[in-house]
This record gives sequence, C-alpha cells and structure tokens, in this order.
Amino acid sequence: MLLNLVVWLIVGAIAGWLAGQIMGSRQGLVGNIILGIIGSLVGGFVLTLLPGVQSVESGLSLGHILTATVGAIIVIAVVRALRRA
Repeated sequence: MLLNLVVWLIVGAIAGWLAGQIMGSRQGLVGNIILGIIGSLVGGFVLTLLPGVQSVESGLSLGHILTATVGAIIVIAVVRALRRA
C-alpha cells in the first residue's frame, strides 16, 4: 500500500510537471502532484471512452505517465475555461 502511494506521487509529479510545461502552467511541486493524480483519473476515464483503446495498467510506466499527463492537460484546460467564464 505504501509503495502504491509512492508510485502515485511519483507519477503525479512527473505528469503534472509535463502538463505544466506543455500548457505553460507552473503550480509548484505539490500542485503538480495533485494535478498529475487528478489527471491520471481523468486520463484513465477518457481512455475508457475511446473505442479499441485498452486501459493502461497503473504503476510507474510510460503509458501511465502519458495517460496522467493527457488527463492533467485536460484538467488545466477546463480550469482555465472556468476561470474565464
């Protein structure tokens, strides 16, 4: 269980940082971790909606990091849109 938490934090930090770099959003380490964790949930959900795409196993893998990054990008875009409204 502790190992899973550490992996989530690492993946969250990497994905949040990548999304921040791509979207020009710098939230700091804690913000990046939170963004990445939320992003992994959003990204995993979005992948289940696409036909023919299999879900990515959780863990410290490139597929999970990319899924979390895409999800974090979606989260950043939604937050920006809501702030403008």
